[in-house]
Amino acid sequence: MGTALPGFDAPAVGFEQPYEMLAACHERVQRSLDLLGRLVDHLDDKGHDAQTRSAAADVLRYFDIAAPLHHQDEELHVFPLLLRREDAPLHTVVSRLQAEHREMEVLWALLRVAILRWQEPDCTDGVSAELRAAIERFRGIYAGHIEAEESQVFPAARVAMNQAKQEAMGREMQARRQG
Repeated sequence: MGTALPGFDAPAVGFEQPYEMLAACHERVQRSLDLLGRLVDHLDDKGHDAQTRSAAADVLRYFDIAAPLHHQDEELHVFPLLLRREDAPLHTVVSRLQAEHREMEVLWALLRVAILRWQEPDCTDGVSAELRAAIERFRGIYAGHIEAEESQVFPAARVAMNQAKQEAMGREMQARRQG
């Protein structure tokens, strides 16, 4: 499986560039989803070991901590801005993304139970067909979600937000992460 969290060495982006920060988060989401996929493959091929426990812990950490903050950033700063504009097609996309956030939360709650167990030293649990389908659904939602945000939503929001509002957004994002 390689290192536990490959790719977290991406160039740092500061909160003074909130849209670049959101895009960098998407890279980390994808790396964590890829790690989840490799984790499942490893469980199928070799069963549980130190690598699977480490990978499970890393996936849990990302989707328990960073992903909810990222979704909160979008829900607080990006989506409301676009929903105030008179752009029905964009409203449709934003509404879909909001619904996907809820669906991801539900799926993560299901996946989380299994992944918590996988990090335990005595675990021998395999990957059920139901769990495998939920993982694929989770990964699939994120793929379309990220594409829509990067190709449509973030560019539209960036244009609609002046520099001062972007700086305020960045400060608020940073403050949420500092607790």
